[in-house]
Amino acid sequence: MSYGVALRHNEQPMAEPHGVALADESHMREALRLAGHAASLGEVPVGAVVVLDGLVIGRGYNRPISGVDPTAHAEIVALRQAAAYLGNYRLTGAQLYVTVEPCTMCAGALVHARIARLVFGTREPRAGAVVSTAQVLASPHVNHRVEVAEGVLAEQAQQVMQAFFRARR
Repeated sequence: MSYGVALRHNEQPMAEPHGVALADESHMREALRLAGHAASLGEVPVGAVVVLDGLVIGRGYNRPISGVDPTAHAEIVALRQAAAYLGNYRLTGAQLYVTVEPCTMCAGALVHARIARLVFGTREPRAGAVVSTAQVLASPHVNHRVEVAEGVLAEQAQQVMQAFFRARR
């Protein structure tokens, strides 16, 4: 089964902009583009990108409705693609960029995949499980620590979500 946007195997690594903040913004813009694609399909607009050593190795957007798969959240789709690309489910050293704070399922998947760093745009007060509710990644019971950065292009991520839900009312 295919999930999300196909990764082109002949794709050249993205050049890392100078400074972490610029790199984070660049990758978050890609995640926002994917979120827009999800919205165009009637899916909740969340997009995610997995990056390893400056190379985008996984992309995903929410597609549980169109994929008839309750686990097809943007993060899971991107992690699956990255794992397939590397031939290993452990994505040690990789970073995941996602437009909205991950839910419990997705936060758990980040731990299992050994993601080094999570960067998300905006908080999700109802289902966000990183800082908003359960704080899964900070639990003393998880066997891997994920560095967390939040608020990268938060305003844009919020606007995408608000516009989507406003249009559905």
